[in-house]
Amino acid sequence: MTIDADSEARVAERREVYHEADVVVVGAGVFGCAAAYALADQGRSVLLLERWMHEPDRIVGELLQPGGVAALQKIGLGHCLEGIDAQPCYGYHVLYHDDDAVLEYPATDPATGRVKAVVAQNLDAKSYVARKKGQNGHANGSAEKGAYEDTRRSRRAEGRSFHHGRFIMKLRQACQAHKNITVVETDVQATIHGEHSPEVLGVESRTTLPSGEKKPDFFFGQLTIIADGYASRFRKQVLGPAKTPLVKSKFYALELIDCPFQPFGFGHVVIGAAPGPVLLYQIGTRETRALIDVPDREPAASPANGGVRGYIEKVVIPTLPVEVQPSFRAALAALGEKQIPKSMPNSWLPPTKQTQHPGVLLLGDAMNMRHPLTGGGMTVAFNDVVLLSELISPEKVPDLADSARIVEAMRLFHWRRKAWTSIINVLAQALYSLFAAQSDRQLVALQRGCFEYFRRGHTDEPLGMMSGMLQEPVTLAYHFFTVAFVGIWINAVEVCNGGKGLGLLRAPLALVDAVLILWRACVVFLPVMWKELQ
Repeated sequence: MTIDADSEARVAERREVYHEADVVVVGAGVFGCAAAYALADQGRSVLLLERWMHEPDRIVGELLQPGGVAALQKIGLGHCLEGIDAQPCYGYHVLYHDDDAVLEYPATDPATGRVKAVVAQNLDAKSYVARKKGQNGHANGSAEKGAYEDTRRSRRAEGRSFHHGRFIMKLRQACQAHKNITVVETDVQATIHGEHSPEVLGVESRTTLPSGEKKPDFFFGQLTIIADGYASRFRKQVLGPAKTPLVKSKFYALELIDCPFQPFGFGHVVIGAAPGPVLLYQIGTRETRALIDVPDREPAASPANGGVRGYIEKVVIPTLPVEVQPSFRAALAALGEKQIPKSMPNSWLPPTKQTQHPGVLLLGDAMNMRHPLTGGGMTVAFNDVVLLSELISPEKVPDLADSARIVEAMRLFHWRRKAWTSIINVLAQALYSLFAAQSDRQLVALQRGCFEYFRRGHTDEPLGMMSGMLQEPVTLAYHFFTVAFVGIWINAVEVCNGGKGLGLLRAPLALVDAVLILWRACVVFLPVMWKELQ
């Protein structure tokens, strides 16, 4: 669509003076910025509203999976990963008690973009580092990291990790520089409805003047997209009162400086020791983010036991690898004696069809969340933006005020996005149930089966799904229940060999355990998958 300079000026004037546009986007976060940019690139006039334009200071939204990187590039925002000290991420390093395994992202076929099968390798961190040194002749961490980038990246996918606030500011700067977007710092309070219909015409807000006075403001659009995050004030209004996130734990965060933990360039997941998993991943050249999962009503984190700080000091740190313990203690000391680390609720919110209210859509984390254990949130958001912009493009929906076409587009959006969102969301919830298992015998058996499955090198398809590269829900079910049978086998061998000569006489006990473990796997997997596929 070609627009002359005079027309562009008139459209910009309508945005800036009269606060009218094709699209009003509420929330200049991950989803809001990407949606505004994608629609503006199609020639739409966009108003992007944000309550607070300062750099946000959040402890999640710091890892972008390879599938998210690809989607960001499709939107035209790939450059936002540059100049923020973003670190490459090559996969995961899983530590389970005294054992560990290195899981690399799979390779992709350049012709099809699909995950390629490669030879499985059983590698722990030491053998992985030794292999890299042997291949490249380097003996130090930074050289090893650089050599790895030079030799393996041409064949395997990679993600990016970074400071969340720096990335958001890059996205906002890209939106501010776009000729079809006007960014306004204002606090949106409510939606505006037509006098004689339920259609949403825009939003009402309060804008702070230089004098400090707050004045009422009004912004109008053919379509209003609300992306105001996990604590959305519009969720109940748009989706209904029943749509409330389920929260079972919180992540508490520390920022470690110069943490000497190999292999470099991997997200580290420590499971099986503390009641919840512990994550570590680089967000800068010197900075490593540590996220400590603290289950709700955890007795060891009660005020009587020293609260969260006491829990981290007494329960979590002693279970971590010795080389990272000094970095954890230094990070706690840097907070001061009484300050609690920053926290974030770990929420699950299944998706909802966006066809209830004409003129408004509620998307991003406001509509759909998963446990941040696997770092899939931004990957879901950017892929959602790619699909949304395709379905409501000017060729398919010339007039965004055409409610019937928007309803049909969002019906397609709801079902087509499940190819990746159901996989990422179910994996996040199911893996958290397994990784946080402590006293439940069946869940612990599944936990052991999961680690053994990874240790044996069966990782390309699971990581392909986790990273947003492989979009096959049936494949997810196959791998999850294969893990269950691995757990059943390990448990059966242990039960029969632990009978002190009774051997096969204990087989009925193993069979009972097998049924219970399989049942528990169904309880963990099927309800979440059912919710995601509705």
